Amino acid sequence: MEQGTLKAIILAAGVGERMRPLTDHTPKPLLRVAGLPLLEHHILHLVSAGITELVINVSHLAQQIVDYFGSGERWGASITYSPEEEPLETAGGIYQAMPLLGNAPFIVVNGDIWIDFPFAQLTTYPMRPGETAHLVMVDNPSQHPQGDFTLDDEGLVRVLEPGSTGLTYAGVGIYTPAFFAGMAPGKVPLRPLLDAAISSSSLGARYFDGLWADVGTPERLQALDEQVKPARWNRCDDPR
Repeated sequence: MEQGTLKAIILAAGVGERMRPLTDHTPKPLLRVAGLPLLEHHILHLVSAGITELVINVSHLAQQIVDYFGSGERWGASITYSPEEEPLETAGGIYQAMPLLGNAPFIVVNGDIWIDFPFAQLTTYPMRPGETAHLVMVDNPSQHPQGDFTLDDEGLVRVLEPGSTGLTYAGVGIYTPAFFAGMAPGKVPLRPLLDAAISSSSLGARYFDGLWADVGTPERLQALDEQVKPARWNRCDDPR
């Protein structure tokens, strides 16, 4: 894939139940880390990698996200929104946004994570024959010590066997429309589709050992802010 040809969808429709009371009046992707909303960090990272055509799905307190980011011009991006009357979960939200994403592979980024992954690597990744999605995997956080899946020597994702330890899906990956083939619209989680792709040996992945966090609780948000803030303000090339 040539740099700049990939579109990306940032998933920002969730309610963030575990983040209450912070998310009672602020959508989770607008919670701030090092002075900027989580969602803004993603946009900055994607645009810096040449990925400027973005789709954001929205539901809970959606208008706040639309008002803040608008067309995306301020960040050098072009943002289109995919509104959901109620959150459709990960696969359901992506499926509804498919007409906006087109027929080529696209990047998916969970809006409620932090990651300093170099997205430019994905713009040049050649999907292997039969590969319908390619995930980014990270070391397991303390709240999820067993992980989600294992990664074999050929870069294929495998089922995590009972009692074993694997890696955690980072909430970042490249997906093809074929991954969602045969899916019905509505509220649909991602995991069953991942399991089906594992069964057909069509799910690839790579390991990333950089900074990643699942911002699932107010405590994790605070810890991440304290970790990221010094590095952000010490960067001489920071656009802000």
